[in-house]
Amino acid sequence: MDKDKSRHLDTYKLLGNNIKTRRKNLKISQEELAFRVSSARNYIGCIERAEKIPSIAIILDIACALNCTVIDLFTK
Repeated sequence: MDKDKSRHLDTYKLLGNNIKTRRKNLKISQEELAFRVSSARNYIGCIERAEKIPSIAIILDIACALNCTVIDLFTK
């Protein structure tokens, strides 16, 4: 794990958990979310498990697809 990711791992875990929770509340699959943000299903899974660091653009697209704000995705 690189230094930047390990330093902010709690933040990435919070982001991933919030994405997963919101996605499940909307009853959409990882595949559907990936389709909505023009990404791959396995990439969405990696974000939810905090294995990948998404770009700002992807975070914005995910927030839009989940009908929430970016701040919602980073709030406990």
